[in-house]
Amino acid sequence: MTVKEFKNKIDPLWEEFWTGGITNPLTVIEQITFLIFSRLLDIKENQIEKKEKRTGKPQKRIFSKDDQDIRWSKLKHNTPQEKLEKMRDRVFPHFKKASIDGSPMGEYMKDAQLMIVKPNLMDKAFNMVDNLPLTGDTKGDLYEYLLSKLTTAGINGQFRTPRHIIRFMAEMISPKTNEVIADPACGTGGFLAGAMEYILRSKTSTDFITENDDGSKTFAGDQLTDEEWKHIKKDMFTGFDFDSTMLRTAAMNLILHGVDAPSIHYQDTMSSNFIERFPSYAQDSFDVILANPPFKGTLDFEDVSNTLLSKVKTKKTELLFVALILRMLKKGGRSATIVPDGVLFGSSKAHVALRKLLIEENQLEAVISLPSGVFKPYAGVSTAIIVFTKDGETKDVFFYDVQADGRSLDDKREEVKENDLEGRDGALQSWRNRDPKTDTDRKKKHFCVPVDEIKENKYDLSINRYKEVADVEERYDPPKEILGKMKTLEDEIQKGLDELGGMLE
Repeated sequence: MTVKEFKNKIDPLWEEFWTGGITNPLTVIEQITFLIFSRLLDIKENQIEKKEKRTGKPQKRIFSKDDQDIRWSKLKHNTPQEKLEKMRDRVFPHFKKASIDGSPMGEYMKDAQLMIVKPNLMDKAFNMVDNLPLTGDTKGDLYEYLLSKLTTAGINGQFRTPRHIIRFMAEMISPKTNEVIADPACGTGGFLAGAMEYILRSKTSTDFITENDDGSKTFAGDQLTDEEWKHIKKDMFTGFDFDSTMLRTAAMNLILHGVDAPSIHYQDTMSSNFIERFPSYAQDSFDVILANPPFKGTLDFEDVSNTLLSKVKTKKTELLFVALILRMLKKGGRSATIVPDGVLFGSSKAHVALRKLLIEENQLEAVISLPSGVFKPYAGVSTAIIVFTKDGETKDVFFYDVQADGRSLDDKREEVKENDLEGRDGALQSWRNRDPKTDTDRKKKHFCVPVDEIKENKYDLSINRYKEVADVEERYDPPKEILGKMKTLEDEIQKGLDELGGMLE
């Protein structure tokens, strides 16, 4: 199914919600997610029934005998009023104990609320969700299109990272099929889904790549072994957030991308109780972390973990999150993390301490400077991607000045030809081909800087500190020639004035 077909199915449903009085984009996505989850439970129950018939052995069911009438396949034949009442009074309470292949969806459904109050809207939403492709390879793309309608940042500063930026970061980190991957502030789960997509791209033979009508491609992952698939579907991905709406959205995003049991948890990862509640995740746990942590929002300084404050004593979440990521990584674990530019050059003790920590106790590998419009329409903040490995030794740091990311840098973010992320001289290829011995021309978009020079500059990581501006020779006409042109111009002006004066006599 193409983006155009997604648009033709999703947009009318979106309009129905708006005309039905539900206008917050995140609320609309959440309500559609509930309906998709209800249908997925029925799809899974059908699979369980078939397995039961095939094996002759009883299987653990999602729906009891008394709940068979609230399965999607039965509900869709009810009247609009009956659908609304059963969804509100029976399906939503059932959500709290339901799961798909061990995914603890009930954990995210505890405070789920049905916002649809009009039977007519419920009926139309039911019919449209019933026609969505939830069993094919493109169901993840469908959900991505739905998420693309988010146009505002959350109250804690979180927002959806553009998909092509996520893809670029995943390509830089190149996660492996036997690794475990996390996002400590996962939002809608975009980075985890992006890592999944990277693995499928890297493990798909040419014959198993399907090109869609809109130019996008679907990857089957035919080169993955059964053990690798099992790891991907059950154990590879972990995410945390303390916004329950985001948790539900992230879990559904991953399920529709093929992750049967995403490990998504309600938790403020900077809190002192993170280690107590999730000791197997909170420190020395992950091979890869991809993240775009919130840059602002409320912070209970008294509740921040002492292990983080011992590294960087600050109330700034963007600094604390980098320290958190270092703590969560295994030795040798690596991360690509988006940070606001202030992290790179801020002069406070906490800013300098964090950069010193990255450089002297770990291996800081790259700073990719992004243009300020990358996160429009959510925000216009200037940012950079920092790439680092826990422990190790920093010898040189790779810098790249991305001036265009393939999208216009205004609120519309339409595709343009200029793209510094891809291509032969783009950031990704330059990163893969980097060589500190030859990448020394600082007039180019990319170059390497020795760590000793960075230390001399108080650990400043802003690219403008090291980038050299190429001198452009300006050519001017000889002074006599310029003077002659000025006299000619003056004569023409005087002539025009004389003519005007003659007309007035």
